[in-house]
Amino acid sequence: MSEIINNREQHILDKTERQSILKKIIKDLHNGKSVGEVKAEFEQAAGNITVAEISELEQALMEEEGIPVEEVQRLCSVHTAIFKGSIEEIHRSDRPEDEPGHPIHTFKLENKEIDMLVNFKMQLHLDRFDKEDNPDNVMKLLEDLNLLLDVDKHYSRKENLLFPFLEKYGILGPTKVMWGVDDGIRAAIKGAKEKLVNYKGDKKTVVAAVYFVIKEASEMIYKEENILFPMALQTLTEDEWVKIAHDGEDIGYCLTGPAGVWKPVREEAKGATISDGFIRMETGLLSLKQLELMLNHLPVDITFIDEEDVVRYFSHGKERIFHRTKAVIGRTVQNCHPPKSVHVVEDLLKDFKAGLKDSEDFYIKFRDKYVYIRYFAVRDVNNAYVGTLEFTQNISSIQEISGEKRILS
Repeated sequence: MSEIINNREQHILDKTERQSILKKIIKDLHNGKSVGEVKAEFEQAAGNITVAEISELEQALMEEEGIPVEEVQRLCSVHTAIFKGSIEEIHRSDRPEDEPGHPIHTFKLENKEIDMLVNFKMQLHLDRFDKEDNPDNVMKLLEDLNLLLDVDKHYSRKENLLFPFLEKYGILGPTKVMWGVDDGIRAAIKGAKEKLVNYKGDKKTVVAAVYFVIKEASEMIYKEENILFPMALQTLTEDEWVKIAHDGEDIGYCLTGPAGVWKPVREEAKGATISDGFIRMETGLLSLKQLELMLNHLPVDITFIDEEDVVRYFSHGKERIFHRTKAVIGRTVQNCHPPKSVHVVEDLLKDFKAGLKDSEDFYIKFRDKYVYIRYFAVRDVNNAYVGTLEFTQNISSIQEISGEKRILS
């Protein structure tokens, strides 16, 4: 180790060397060395460490070195103290995380409230309780802990919205470690609250329990803002942040809420069209290009007519059954049918709008095809009519199916 330190000026450590040194330092801590003993060694040997290297280090400790998740959780607070002041500053050119409503902006707003609660309000009440454990001071600490229970929403959004995206990119170690620490904080808050509810004069136990909550909640703020959030900003795409922002409402917010609705400005490159945009739906996020390709690859023809009977969309796969041109877009559906069949269209739409029917089926022979035509009334969550979907399919090959097919041929 000393040779590496002494030769520090002679060559720049590569990533593998640095990872090796950092793992040794963490293992030294694991084997009993104090933070003071390894801190100087760390600063000399490692210099500035990136967020990505912290992530890789934790994952390597578990996967390559076989250190249990629980042990890395115990070490997390120790190496966080070492990493303080040596983590390089990570900046994005446009800093979308500074925009109100961005998930990171909201997480940081919550952290400010958590910090104020634990390090000012709760610490003040703890000091007063330590001096005089009267019922009033007990009650104030209980109120603080009840408020802090709201941190579950902050952690749940992090665990259930942010972590899955990180894990998709192979970042597994930090998420496992942090989730375990989150659970420890949740349990510590409930434990401290229980001690106060059943308080019988054991002041030192209560003070230790509440102080532990303050310390752990404060350290988690640091870990999030200096390790987790910068790492996530380096990794996730804008569309994944949009998804996290949208789904946050389902879980809720801690002590405060988003400062606004985040609507990222999508810069249009040369030649960009509307197909470069994205559509957020209840169960997913697709680019317009993806959505259009998906619809055009369905083995059916789809047409959508709005509540005013105007044709708004039709799919254009390789083999349409009934030929259509873009000229029909914006025309009423009545004007797209021959006069002799307009009354059928009118009657069908009338029944859909009145709520008398939700669907209607037709089937006809057309050239060499047997065509199945289905119409569906499209209604919103309040059951109001918003249009009609036409679904046309050649079912000749389907009618010929017999027997079973259970394996790939």
